[in-house]
Amino acid sequence: MSRLKTDDMKTIADTLDPIINDSHVQEMKKYIQHGKVSTFDHCESVALASYSLNRKLHLKANEETLLKGAILHDFYLYDWHEKDNGSHDWHGFIHPGRAVTNARKYLKVEDDVASVIDSHMWPLTITKIPKSREAWIVCIADKYVSLKETLYL
Repeated sequence: MSRLKTDDMKTIADTLDPIINDSHVQEMKKYIQHGKVSTFDHCESVALASYSLNRKLHLKANEETLLKGAILHDFYLYDWHEKDNGSHDWHGFIHPGRAVTNARKYLKVEDDVASVIDSHMWPLTITKIPKSREAWIVCIADKYVSLKETLYL
């Protein structure tokens, strides 16, 4: 992704600072997503990639919804690598719902943001098709960032 301008970084910070400073969101730093990348860092990368993709391709997505959905898309708050009596065996299928539950519980997110979070694992979660421009962008950015983290880190 291309480098972001100072104005873009300010827009991103203005939108995300209240979220990323929340103590529950900070907990994502304790969990590994891919390789050595924390869930927090992964979500931050997806937010930046989503924003860049939207701007670069002139997709005209709602930036607030896009950024909030991206930063919270993996807000499930557990280590999916641990067996935990089998409760994480279906992580790929269940974590979007857990992330939505946490986002609603701790941050009172709107329905449009919840929809972005809930559909980010499509097509794995076959019935959770992205229904908005923002959801499609986050879904694609998540695949891009995940592949990059898995292959190159």
